[in-house]
Amino acid sequence: MKARLLVALATASIGTIAHAGDKIETYPAKDVIEDPQYAAKLAGVTFYFGSTPTPAVIRSFGETRTNKKTNGFGKSHATSCHIVMASALIGLAADARARGGDAVINIKSNFKNNLTVSNTDFTCGVGALISGVALVGEVVKTR
Repeated sequence: MKARLLVALATASIGTIAHAGDKIETYPAKDVIEDPQYAAKLAGVTFYFGSTPTPAVIRSFGETRTNKKTNGFGKSHATSCHIVMASALIGLAADARARGGDAVINIKSNFKNNLTVSNTDFTCGVGALISGVALVGEVVKTR
């Protein structure tokens, strides 16, 4: 009897994990970009989402991508999405700096290879255990 219960619980858990990130939610990117706790890690790189006007591009360094996940257990969807978006932006900023860029332009959400364009928001896949953000953009030098 106990063995059957354990098997049933394990099966239910696997099903939940398999569907983690199946719900897509949208949040303002500026809430993460302007969060003081991430300022030092994002410093020196400016982010332009969608078709937001940008300064003149001096040089393009090509496409950049990031796909980050975080533990969402015990957190609100908004909190886990905020955390994973910060991780995604930190990754884009590090890539931009490494290539000599100072901005990432034309940023689009790319969760599960589904491009979503917004000048203000990002999409986040949420589930019971995992939240994820995927972004694609172009690293450029503007100054």
